[in-house]
Amino acid sequence: MSATADHAETNLAARLGFQPDQVVQEIGYDEDVDQELREAIEEVTGTELVDEEYDDVADAVVLWFREDDGDLTDALVDAIAYMEEGGQILLLTPKTGRDGYVEPSEIGEAATTAGLSQTKSVSAGKDWAGTRLVTPKAAAKKR
Repeated sequence: MSATADHAETNLAARLGFQPDQVVQEIGYDEDVDQELREAIEEVTGTELVDEEYDDVADAVVLWFREDDGDLTDALVDAIAYMEEGGQILLLTPKTGRDGYVEPSEIGEAATTAGLSQTKSVSAGKDWAGTRLVTPKAAAKKR
């Protein structure tokens, strides 16, 4: 049973675009994050997530964001600064009805303002919704 659950989690991380050997920077970590998703990303990449203090570029960024965390556009612009060209941001926000819920229209507006394109939205755990964001150049490379 456990192996099946682990396999399903790995598939979610892979479906979200994470790949082996990627450096993934995590921003906005707090005690409310989904540990199973974090572990699934680490399993797919084969590396531990690096934190906000990481001082090199990352292939992808996992951004946990709640309504009271400040300005989403600013958070996305800051996340882009940490990212390799063509990288992705996985924006994780609380699901509808959860504390810290962020309206989809706010996510869309912030992404556009930050120069990002939404490519996929998924359920990323019991309490979190995920939105995959890429730079327009990266989106054009995906066929």
